[in-house]
Amino acid sequence: MPFIHDILKKHWGFSSFRPLQEDIINCVLSGKDALALMPTGGGKSLCYQVPALANDGLCLVISPLIALMKDQVENLRKKNITAFAIWSGMSRKEVINTLKVAGESNCKFLYVSPERLETSLFKEYLPGLNINLVAVDEAHCISQWGYDFRPPYLRIAALRHELSGIPFLALTASATPEVQKDIIDKLEFGEHHIFRQSFERPALSYSVYKVQSRINKITEVLQQVPGSSIVYCKSRRRTKEISDLLQLQDISALHYHAGLPQDERSNRQEAWIAGKVRVIVCTNAFGMGIDKPDVRTVIHADAPDCLENYYQEAGRAGRDGKKAYAVLLYDETDLDMLEEKEALRFPSLREIKEVYQSVANYLQVPAGGGQGQYYDFDMSDFLVKFKLPVHTVLYSLKALEQDGWLSFNEQVFLPATVSFTISKNGLHDFELKHPALENCIKSLLRAYGGIFDQAVPVSEKAIAAMMRTDADTVIKQLLLLHQAGVIDYRPQKDSPQLYFNASRVRTEELTINMEAYNKRKEQYRRRLKQMLEYINEKKACRSQHIGAYFGDNNLQPCGICDNCLRKKDTPLTKEEFDLLHRQIINILNDEPVPVKKLLAGLGGINKEKAWQVIEFLQAENKIKVDKNGAVSL
Repeated sequence: MPFIHDILKKHWGFSSFRPLQEDIINCVLSGKDALALMPTGGGKSLCYQVPALANDGLCLVISPLIALMKDQVENLRKKNITAFAIWSGMSRKEVINTLKVAGESNCKFLYVSPERLETSLFKEYLPGLNINLVAVDEAHCISQWGYDFRPPYLRIAALRHELSGIPFLALTASATPEVQKDIIDKLEFGEHHIFRQSFERPALSYSVYKVQSRINKITEVLQQVPGSSIVYCKSRRRTKEISDLLQLQDISALHYHAGLPQDERSNRQEAWIAGKVRVIVCTNAFGMGIDKPDVRTVIHADAPDCLENYYQEAGRAGRDGKKAYAVLLYDETDLDMLEEKEALRFPSLREIKEVYQSVANYLQVPAGGGQGQYYDFDMSDFLVKFKLPVHTVLYSLKALEQDGWLSFNEQVFLPATVSFTISKNGLHDFELKHPALENCIKSLLRAYGGIFDQAVPVSEKAIAAMMRTDADTVIKQLLLLHQAGVIDYRPQKDSPQLYFNASRVRTEELTINMEAYNKRKEQYRRRLKQMLEYINEKKACRSQHIGAYFGDNNLQPCGICDNCLRKKDTPLTKEEFDLLHRQIINILNDEPVPVKKLLAGLGGINKEKAWQVIEFLQAENKIKVDKNGAVSL
């Protein structure tokens, strides 16, 4: 369809699509459902943005990541494409206003958190939105057997009954074959296609090192490989320790984690993206939606607990297609901790109930109360007051979230809002009596339409710029106006929030689906085992290992990971080469043979040496290896 190329050129400036993008776009334009598995940085968003622009109406994008939604909306608006977002935490008035504008304007994209789909308010406005496509981002969250299960995703399929005939596009960077099947089942796909981009990253070198000193190895890698870097750590404390040590080595570095204030996180992220800081040392709170193609190294100072997380995080290196390095560091303690993590990750029912009761006490939520309410939740203060282990609390909250009781979000952004609570005549009298606050009042009225009718999101910084003062002064004046009963001012919140999905029950009445809980525990055990196998693997190509985990068994040895490089160092005598050469030609005389069968046919020959001969013959065009791994003359 030539017109989709016109859209691509007009809005993104590209003359051609990346692999699979055009096939996915044409699939959903033909009205079929699709599951797209595309690696991090593979251009997933274009797969729903282009077809949405090709049709009348708007695309409903379901995403769990508030920061990512905000970035996408901002980027689309920069291209003069109308887009809005609705996430958990917005007031009823804000949601109504957004839904009205989306339905009555030329809106092309509405980003929605999965929790919002279940509200009666959203269902009321849904018929008037003229939806042409539903895109489900981070689709692996729908599977209880995946690594990041989120219960609200299970209810996305209910949209099918309201949007008959509208195609669904599910997108994810990492899903095992079992999770892929679960996505298709849970979203009730009809006629559909699965599009799987190869997990091959030909310019990304994977390496694993057992180390005694992490900082020495990190410094060594950074000295050998110039350019931008991400260093992932398992704890907030370690991010600061490592960034401080790197600075002592004259390597510019900043640490980043969800416990930092929102402004500080944003400033540090922007400094790193702009190249003002070389290294960002962070927890896995960093990275989603980051568009920085020239990252040369991603170093894991600690071993992750699953290949899904590792693949996504490591994949942030080298998106520009140039040589990059993914380095994983570990020691014996790491392996022991991974072995023990299952018990930490899945607390007992007694522990879950104890945490639930403690949270209710801490927040002073009475039995029967709390439903639909957000509470500031200071984790450090809570741990001190109730003397509970941090892992028990975190994973008990996760279990309560997965059973629909509550949700805990460390990265919540609720913008400041203002609405006037005084009549216009009363406001005029107030201004006469309080001239020092008149400029602030006038600035609010000039900048925000409808502020007399409903609460509207405001920016203290923007108001400060209009008033030619600083944000602190504006905040003080807004608080004075609030105290005087002139406005209802609710300051911005970026502190961790705990939300009660259901009314608080007495602890003895709290129930958890233990059958599903235990099955998730078993799946987690398997993921841990796979991660340990990856770390301990000393022979097989790491790229092939990762590809096989996600169901891509067609990858050739990468030639650049630590294991492939080690194979190249295996000495091969001329006599061994000649013998292997003759055996390979004899086996291939009749018909093409799969690589595994060819290696088996070589008997007890060292596989590393066999691969050296196969790769040499392939390079000399004496044999061919097709995309399915079949070898022929």
